Amino acid sequence: MENFDAATAIQDLQYFGEFGGVNPSISDSSTYTFLSAKTMSDTFEGNTEGCYLYSRHSSPSNLYLSEALAKLEGYENANVTASGMGAITSVLLQLCKSGDHIVSSRTIYGGTYAFMKNFLPGFQIGTSFVDITYLEKVENAITDRTKMIYCETVSNPLLEIADLKALSKLAKKYNLKLVVDNTFSPLSVSPKLLGADITVHSLTKFINGSSDAVGGVICGSSDFINALKDVNSGACMLLGPTMDSLRAASILKNLRTLHLRIAKHSENALYLAQRWEEDGLNVKYPGLESHRQHELYKSMMQGNYGFGGLIALDLKTVEKANEVMEMMQQENLGYLAVSLGFYKTLFSASGSSTSSEIPEDEQKEMGLSPGLIRFSIGLDHDIERTYEKMKACMRKAGVLSAVAV
Repeated sequence: MENFDAATAIQDLQYFGEFGGVNPSISDSSTYTFLSAKTMSDTFEGNTEGCYLYSRHSSPSNLYLSEALAKLEGYENANVTASGMGAITSVLLQLCKSGDHIVSSRTIYGGTYAFMKNFLPGFQIGTSFVDITYLEKVENAITDRTKMIYCETVSNPLLEIADLKALSKLAKKYNLKLVVDNTFSPLSVSPKLLGADITVHSLTKFINGSSDAVGGVICGSSDFINALKDVNSGACMLLGPTMDSLRAASILKNLRTLHLRIAKHSENALYLAQRWEEDGLNVKYPGLESHRQHELYKSMMQGNYGFGGLIALDLKTVEKANEVMEMMQQENLGYLAVSLGFYKTLFSASGSSTSSEIPEDEQKEMGLSPGLIRFSIGLDHDIERTYEKMKACMRKAGVLSAVAV
């Protein structure tokens, strides 16, 4: 694994369609026929290879994409799901039962936070939310009921960095699973190399890259993935978060250009972050030397894919943030929309959108300003032109200092 390169692993995948096509054939069936009743019975028991039973369990199209994503993250196996939340919730419910406990980063996607904070207590599963960047706080939160440490490689939306290698050592010390959401940093960081037991993604974002599909994936050992799909006790089988075969085929095609897109997203984001910092704006981006975890992130990076396409820009008030975003959308600089990884820049005020599930007092405690804009920087060909037009919007809104003007 020392010489592992995710983009090369994807490049080496080769599938032939049913009739020799350069793209694998799409399996547009919900159920599959058997030549004998015994084979059907054996398949229900999980004793046959290469046989398909019912698409909620697996399909050829989903398995092609799962195999590719397992290669992307360097794991033995993977299972795709109908959404990123479908992946996250399946993992949590597979690993945790009544009475169990989770230690989670306090800055995570709002939907994940809401599931842990509001939904899991109904199953007697508790969660301690901590500042994941301080290992002593993580360790102090561990109890004899804890089953996992959960974090995002790059946190949503504050762009804090989880020290995955150190967290892995801590997890192993207490016999816990380290579960990592790597949605913000595909290719740039490979959590498996740093000791993660399970990696999840929202495929909706960078991996698909065209904002036309919702999907998720769970990457892990074959034993864990098979347990997720077990007909008697598997969360993915019994909860039914199944990806549609047509979507799986579409995402697989887009995956092949991920290395090109991530590099360009990162290049554009670094340019804007540097310019905004020079303008005196309060900007957070792990590619900036001023980011307190810049060196940590550099030590975790793989390949030449940069520091990612996400920037957090704090304009202090939600009113000013909204004014700037509306101007930028009017100037065709992007869309006032949630999600990320699109070819156009997307921006939203996180506190009142993707992190709105987190109470205001907790947002304040973690440093999430109501005026913080999360930018997913697009694939603009002329990023200098984009910067100048964005600067004009900020000048008009009165958010730039006199020096920058």
